[in-house]
Amino acid sequence: MVATVPTVLPTVEATRYVTPLREGGSLPGLVEADDDGTYVVKFRGAGQGPAALAAEIVTGELARRLGLRVPDLVLVELDPEIGRREPDEEVQDLLTASAGLNLGVDFLPGSLGYDGMAWRPAAEEAARVLWLDGFVGNVDRSWRNPNLLVWHRRMWLIDHGATLLFQHGWPERSAWAARVYDHSEHALAGFAAGLPAADAELGALVDGSMLGEVLELVPDSWLAQPSGGGPPRPAYRDYLLARLAARAWLAEAAA
Repeated sequence: MVATVPTVLPTVEATRYVTPLREGGSLPGLVEADDDGTYVVKFRGAGQGPAALAAEIVTGELARRLGLRVPDLVLVELDPEIGRREPDEEVQDLLTASAGLNLGVDFLPGSLGYDGMAWRPAAEEAARVLWLDGFVGNVDRSWRNPNLLVWHRRMWLIDHGATLLFQHGWPERSAWAARVYDHSEHALAGFAAGLPAADAELGALVDGSMLGEVLELVPDSWLAQPSGGGPPRPAYRDYLLARLAARAWLAEAAA
């Protein structure tokens, strides 16, 4: 396990590709690494591209700093030889296209997908997840695909590649800031309580320094280039700060 709040993501080397995980569209895979860890690896060569990996890091590490549970993240160095040894042609093509750095998510053995029936988190924790998802514009936390795990009777957040959608088109910053967040199908919206309290707590923690810290964890080549040019990290930070200040997404979720 890596540090609770890392200032640098550890880098490990993949030693064995175990099996594909076909629940999602990007074909992540279970991979063993030279630190004796097992990781769910999100591959740079998948159709969603490296920007999705940037979103995974920024949103996941932001969640961690806000007191929400996220499996540890590492950078995984993938030797192209591993891809050449795979008999499945689809997997082989993906691994070959992903030689170099990829993103690993600590595998939680025995964890179960959240279904809201056998167990539910505290209403206050659910409100904090709803706050985060509204802030980063997460469009992938519905009952069709909650992207939540239950492990040792605690909730863990996973799969944040569908956040920070501004990086795929770079709309006007004011348009992103004012974008409504549709919480109606959010997996936790039905019983999240105390959203104003969550806003008071979490909104006071997020600032330019925290955002800059999580953005520094992202490899340079994974950040999308702003449409107007210039360095990407300040652009990401400014888009998120503008959304935080506008609070339009929060008003919609609280309605």
